[in-house]
Amino acid sequence: MKIAKDDLRSLKGVGPSVEDKLNNLDIFIQTDLLFHLPSRYEDRTSIKKIGALEADIEAQVEGEILLSSMVFRGRRMLMVQISDGTGIMTLRFFTFNKYQKDALKKGLTIRCFGKTRKATSGIEMIHPNYEILDPSKKNHLPNTLTPVYPTTQGLAQGKLRSLISQALNNRLDNIQDLLPKKITSELGLGSLKQALKETHQPKKESLDLETLSPAKKRLVTEELIANQIGMRQIKRASKNQSAIALNKTAIKQQLISNLPFELTESQKKVEGEICSDLSLAQPMMRLLQGDVGSGKTVVAAMAMSIAFDSGFQSVLMAPTELLAEQHKQNLDQWFEPLGIKTGLLKSKLKAPEKRALTERIASGDCQIIIGTHALFQESIEYKNLSLVVVDEQHRFGVEQRFSLINKAKNNGIVPHQLIMTATPIPRTLAMTAYGDLDNSIISELPSGRGEISTLCTSEDKRKEVVEKAQREIEKGRQVYWVCPLIEESEDHNRESAEATFKKLSHDLPNHRIGLVHGKLSADKKNKAMSDFKEHKLDLLVATTVIEVGVDVPNASMMVIENTERLGLSQLHQLRGRIGRGEHKSFCIMLYKNPLGDTAKDRLEVIRSSRDGFYISEKDLELRGPGEILGIRQKGVVGLKIADISRDAYLIPKINKVCDQFENDFPEESEKLVKRWIGNQINYRNV
Repeated sequence: MKIAKDDLRSLKGVGPSVEDKLNNLDIFIQTDLLFHLPSRYEDRTSIKKIGALEADIEAQVEGEILLSSMVFRGRRMLMVQISDGTGIMTLRFFTFNKYQKDALKKGLTIRCFGKTRKATSGIEMIHPNYEILDPSKKNHLPNTLTPVYPTTQGLAQGKLRSLISQALNNRLDNIQDLLPKKITSELGLGSLKQALKETHQPKKESLDLETLSPAKKRLVTEELIANQIGMRQIKRASKNQSAIALNKTAIKQQLISNLPFELTESQKKVEGEICSDLSLAQPMMRLLQGDVGSGKTVVAAMAMSIAFDSGFQSVLMAPTELLAEQHKQNLDQWFEPLGIKTGLLKSKLKAPEKRALTERIASGDCQIIIGTHALFQESIEYKNLSLVVVDEQHRFGVEQRFSLINKAKNNGIVPHQLIMTATPIPRTLAMTAYGDLDNSIISELPSGRGEISTLCTSEDKRKEVVEKAQREIEKGRQVYWVCPLIEESEDHNRESAEATFKKLSHDLPNHRIGLVHGKLSADKKNKAMSDFKEHKLDLLVATTVIEVGVDVPNASMMVIENTERLGLSQLHQLRGRIGRGEHKSFCIMLYKNPLGDTAKDRLEVIRSSRDGFYISEKDLELRGPGEILGIRQKGVVGLKIADISRDAYLIPKINKVCDQFENDFPEESEKLVKRWIGNQINYRNV
């Protein structure tokens, strides 16, 4: 059988097994290999002297093997000592085979690359990459940086590098430049061929991780254009799908009449947009943004009441069980007077309880269901799910949301979607990460909230801050104390939560102090948060896990350590945990001196404003690459080389050319989407 030039099987070293592994990476032809881009680089262009090595750096060394032996220190380990005449270094291997053990013989010369660390015996490397050098040959060093690629189990970096190198030799000269010259000129872009070559094989001096080189700018721009067009395709496809028109509003009106507070004008506006969407026989795809405490949950409740009134089920998915329980309490408070019962689906339900609730969901007897990822377990079947509400979308992988939506599909009918986030997202980021969704914003906080005073102070004033916390506790209030780390590290600029917990327990011996951080089990974390909510604790020392947390109206003070290290949006999110009751609240932001000009500017922004959208825009402007969208959330389609925060300034220009490109060059624009997004575009089928 004749093999096509672009076929993976024509590459040396590709058989059925390797081809399957490449397919797992969405690589189906050689050209796909060219667009499988490095996630980082290693500098193997020079050799460092062992005697000059420091800890915690990536380095390449060469030396003679002085000793190679298998030792047993609690577990089997291969220990190799090498020297280059300037010092001795230890290599440790915890997993190895007989071939490796026999090959690493005393007297041989080895070149190895890895991360150094300090041990009692001196500098060592754990599981370095290595090669045994042949003294009869010239062992040249590479003149370009070594790329490290995203890979899959069973496909080693060396193998992947070899295949990509072959593909570059075979296909680079034939690569099709899909962007017309008019657009590349308008955007100031260089050649695609050169961009790919430099990205896979960069010279050391050409690599600047903070700025976009011409090569990287070319690829980033292509990817963002593909992303924008892909988003538009998803949005158009969703409008062509069928959903149940939900338009009964009698219960919603009762719900509003019973509320113990007035809706804000902003809530009324957003509720009108959602009602309009739900009344159509095409799925609502709406992003609801609003600061912590702005009243998004009651707006979601109104949408769920319309689904209930129309005879259909709705679910609210939250990122933690504690938050799901809080949502249930709020919904019960609003729905029970109307005779509507809700169900809470969580992983810790006893078998009989879970079975009973599962049966109620399947029969349609339970029409409003709250839960975590348990909502899309295989055993859960819905009778007529018509509305999916997702709280704090960026806390979920995109796939989780789609798993739930796919469970709800019924005879081609898909549910309406309301995606809520308390992370204010700058417009440029929202267009990229959530371009498939319509956007609603609750821009004001309800009345009756306590005022929050924000103070920025040096950690030298810690004693006064502890005294202030004591005074708040003695008034019957509660305090959050937030630390960015969990345990002591070599970075002494940050306080850890555990060390702070010990200090505060010593400084405030007569008060009840709790600790919560990400490494605690879910049960312990939930217990600490519940105890704080129920006022069994006066002060809670926490890492940023409380950023999305429970409502504690009695908490009137928050202290945040090392504020110069955190993003403005994250600081704003944390601050939103207080000021939820009627009491005046205080947020004290501790920083370490000396403060740079940028840090001063950032702290002034957070001190002077409570407008989440203004803060997020300033965060983007002052901080550069950040985590405004959260670690895992990269939008509906994952990005290979673009960084939404860093590259946001390109988006307005890209939006201008997208219409022209899609209209005038439909074939090329479709190919560009396939090139960069590949099978991810199948998400539009949901």
